[in-house]
Parts: sequence; structure tokens; C-alpha cells
Amino acid sequence: MTEDMRASIGLRQVINVSGTMTSLGASIVVPEAIEAMAQILPQFVEITDLQRKASAVIARLTGGEAGFVTASCSAGISLAVAGAITGENLLAIEKLPDVAPEKNEVLVQMGHVVSYGAPVDQAIRLGGGKVVLIGQATSTHRFHMEQAITEKAAAAVYVVSHHVVNYGLLHLKEFVEIAHSKGVPVIVDAASEYDLRIFLEQGADIVLYSGHKFLGGPTSGIVTGRKDLVRHSFLQNMGIGRGMKVGKESIFGVMVALEAWEKRDHQAVRERESSYLDLWKQTLDGRPGITALIEPDPTNNPLDRMRVIISPQEAHITAWDMAAALRRGTPPIIVRDHEVEHHYFYLDPCNLHPGEEKVVASRLAEEFDRARASNDIIATPIEDLSRHRFDGMLRWPD
Repeated sequence: MTEDMRASIGLRQVINVSGTMTSLGASIVVPEAIEAMAQILPQFVEITDLQRKASAVIARLTGGEAGFVTASCSAGISLAVAGAITGENLLAIEKLPDVAPEKNEVLVQMGHVVSYGAPVDQAIRLGGGKVVLIGQATSTHRFHMEQAITEKAAAAVYVVSHHVVNYGLLHLKEFVEIAHSKGVPVIVDAASEYDLRIFLEQGADIVLYSGHKFLGGPTSGIVTGRKDLVRHSFLQNMGIGRGMKVGKESIFGVMVALEAWEKRDHQAVRERESSYLDLWKQTLDGRPGITALIEPDPTNNPLDRMRVIISPQEAHITAWDMAAALRRGTPPIIVRDHEVEHHYFYLDPCNLHPGEEKVVASRLAEEFDRARASNDIIATPIEDLSRHRFDGMLRWPD
């Protein structure tokens, strides 16, 4: 592992077992992309031509007809929606998002309107889309979608994420079938997904990926799919996309990260991650009040995580207090804690430097031993999670 510069600028040297989270820097950038970015940074390039080169690489890896690199997957949602609304109308592109053409309705299942750090529907509105919610939070039926499509429908957005409701909603193939029967293109948000081809193969017209999560590229988003729709999305760089632009280093970095992905030994990566999970399970098994389960990824990415279920009465601590203790300690361990009110959190093995898995095991043992030795159950009121969730942000930069 290279020298850690975080302490030199006053940053905590956190260990990430939360996953590919933007708030933690998403992922470890692969060496090939780091080298590529360093090579292109001192040079001048014609960005549109560089994006043309990127398009060829993206198309080859994803099976799309064309593609380009933007600031993030969230930016990709806005650009794809805007492209579906404006087409090649350059004046409409300049006027977004306040003045959108009349054909600007964008369908999305209610159970897909989630927050990935910002709301999905906001990304649609930024692109000039009028959000049309279909179904209810836990159920969408064919008739909901069929009868929601009007002559004003410009696109339909489908979200693939562990955040969405994972039952009772329309699956992508059926969603595509209904949309295409009415001539409506389908945009898929697949930010954190591993498979670069499956969603286009299942009929989506545009698919959006993060370039900086599983790919290990620089912070970026990838737009891929049908050439005309990708072109219309790319044209938004003359409008709302200007504030979502990426530099030459990000475009080239993504190109090289994609090529490195093609050559990566994915099985070896999986085996290494599995060894981390086995170590953590050995550390936790047999401890009072702790159940450690190795579970597959909910969106079928080829990786497992560990669910750590905590019984406060036996472990003498709640799941949310344990997550906080790990976060406060030395070194800080950041777990995947978005479901802690259900008395569990996850450990994700995909973003560790060699040796950090042992540090995680040691810290888990240390904190659970400390809690178990407590005479009282460490149980902060669950309401405090909501009450104080944004305190730090509201005090920023202090």
C-alpha cells in the first residue's frame, strides 16, 4: 500500500466496509486509471474528440451504440432525461429546465423514488422532466403504467439499486415492454451495478453507470445506449450539462478503467473478498447476541456482504450504537448502516487495502468485548438518529 497522506492534511484514516459510497470517495481507483490521468493532465486535448474516443470504448464494453462520460450517474439521469425531452432542439437545450417542451412527462415507479444522497426525482426535474409517479410504494401493476402514458410522455426511468422496494413492482423487461408499446424510451439508473451489458440486453434505451464505483475509475458517470438518444444527451453539455462537465483526466481515466475492467481477474477478486468475510464470521461467531450471516448482493452483483444482527439484551449494545462506536474508534471503521433500526448493519469487503480486513476483525472484537463488559445496555434512543442525522452538515464547514 502506498504512503497514506490523509493524516498529513488532518483527515481521519477511515476504513471503508460500507461499500462504494460517494460520501467516502466511492472506491479505490485502479492503478491503470491513476497512471492514465497523470499522463493526460499536462496535455491539451479537444474534449469532443476525446469523448468520441470514449464513446467507442464504452460501446464495446457495454454493447451500446454510443456513450460518453459525465460528472456522475446522477448527472447522467438529468442529461438523459433532458435529451429525451429536447432532442436536437438547441434552443430548447438552452432554455432548460425552466422552459421545457410540452412533451416532458417522465414516468417512474413510486417504489423507485429513492435517495442515493439526493432524490431520484430531483435529478429528473433538473433535466426539465415532469415526474409522473406510477403505482404505490410497494406495488406497481401493468395498468398503472399503461394508463399513465400520455402523448406528453418523453421517457420512463427505471432504478436498479439496493435502496428501491424489491417486491411488488414491475421488473425491467415488463417495464420496457409497456413503455416501448407506446413509443416511450426507457432510461435505467444502474449506478452501482457490476454487469455492464444486461440492462441494454433487456431492452433499455439508455443505461447510466457510475465510473467510480465497481469500475474503480475517477469520479464520473457513464451514459450508454441508443446512438440518437446518447447524442441528444451529449448535446446537453451546451446547456444544463455545462455544470456537470468532466475534465480530460476523468474521461481518459474512465476509458482506461473500462479497459482494465475487461482484463480484471474477477474470480480472484471474489475469492479475496470471500476470505475477508470468512475472517469476520470467525471473529463474530459464538459471541452472545451476535449473528453473522453472509448474504448475496440484493441486485445480483457478484459479491457477498456480511449482515451483523445484534440482540441488545445479550450483546449489551444496539446495532446503531455499535456502528457509531466503530465509526468513532481508532482507526474509524465505517459500516453500511442504512438499516440499523432493524438491529443490523452490513460489512462490505470490496474496498479494502491488504491487511485492513484484519484491522476490521480486531476492532469488531474490541468493541463487542467492551459492550459486553458493560453493566448496562448501551442504547441511545432510536429517535436520535433522525433528530441528529444532519447536524454535521448543517454546521459545515465548522
